[in-house]
Amino acid sequence: MITRISSNGQVTLPAELRRRDGIKAGDMFAVERVDRGEYLLRRKTARRNEGLVGLLLACPAKDWFRPLDRIESTDNVLVASNRPCISSTPKC
Repeated sequence: MITRISSNGQVTLPAELRRRDGIKAGDMFAVERVDRGEYLLRRKTARRNEGLVGLLLACPAKDWFRPLDRIESTDNVLVASNRPCISSTPKC
């Protein structure tokens, strides 16, 4: 497939490729120069939870999200919920 670079330096991926790979506006790509006239375009995928904390903190319901206290841990949660302990720590 052939595409053309715009006067702004933008490259358009053909619609067939965008449909096939589910590429949508705003998706990020890394461009790497391999050699003179040869470039590698690699899709960058966001981490699964990227932006989650910001989203939760921006929630309009007051006090809907409250970060755990630093002294709490998963060990406290397991003991508090009366689940069998799967840890080898003595407090289980």
